Amino acid sequence: MAVFKTHPKGVGLTLALVSAVAFGGSGVAAKPLIEAGLDPLHVVWLRVAGAALVMLPLAVRHRALLRRRPALLAGFGVFAVAGVQACYFAAISRIPVGVALLVEYLAPALVLGWVRFVQRRPVTRAAAVGVVLAVGGLACVVEVWAGLGFDALGLALALGAACCQVGYFVLSDQGSDSEESPDPLGVIAYGLLIGAAVLTVVARPWSMDWSVLTGTAAMDGTPVAAFLLLGWIVLVATVAAYVTGVLSVRRLSPQVAGVVACLEAVIATVLAWVLLGEHLSAPQIVGGAVVLAGALIAQSSAPAKTPEEPVASGGPERELSTPGTTA
Repeated sequence: MAVFKTHPKGVGLTLALVSAVAFGGSGVAAKPLIEAGLDPLHVVWLRVAGAALVMLPLAVRHRALLRRRPALLAGFGVFAVAGVQACYFAAISRIPVGVALLVEYLAPALVLGWVRFVQRRPVTRAAAVGVVLAVGGLACVVEVWAGLGFDALGLALALGAACCQVGYFVLSDQGSDSEESPDPLGVIAYGLLIGAAVLTVVARPWSMDWSVLTGTAAMDGTPVAAFLLLGWIVLVATVAAYVTGVLSVRRLSPQVAGVVACLEAVIATVLAWVLLGEHLSAPQIVGGAVVLAGALIAQSSAPAKTPEEPVASGGPERELSTPGTTA
């Protein structure tokens, strides 16, 4: 715990990177399951519902949050969990994945706009430069030019995913400067439960081919037990990803954590290259380096946040939440 007090920004950046790696690893585990016969929305439902079951004991432990912060829990479940997933998968059914990813990861720029024009708080120049570099590099990573096309509804859905991701960063920061801050683990637990309920209506899991989960799925030609892939998606790409992601926002700030989160697409692309044999092109490699540069610039000039400093300056120096305590 002493390390958390001494190096709050370093801990926050580490948590943000761990979250990006965890979220980025979801695709390489989900794709073999989809190719084995599961519908993409069913994979999303399994992911969120499984994570909700894992976090259920924490939801029971923090049941007082239902009375204290019902709006926060509902918002996190609807926007940060169900909304991002449903809008993104609906978008890629109409527009190329690369275009959908690029639009979704406009979220850090939207966060800056929210802070500057809605909350009317200043933002640092480094955060703005980092966002521009991250979005430009991401365009290269997803090779957006290969899928240029305009489907108004598809683009609107992708923008919806971006707005829901803004909700994830903003809601994750709720109460981070207050001694009465809700325990982030409780918020995540209830968010997953609410998200699972919403996605149940959308995905209709009763029509899923459950037998796929008892067999194997091919990962670049290598058979892997389907339940192991699902376990990775639930425990690492969802539970660990959300926990480290929310904690990182509380240590940094929504917009700085948002820029670092752009690394998720880079990590997903690299993992797909290593594990699925999907080779990287030169523009993708250059784009990944640009995204990394943007993330470094965004956080490099971000000292610990104080009331007098811009909101993009990073998180306050305080203990990380542990189960049963406040952040």
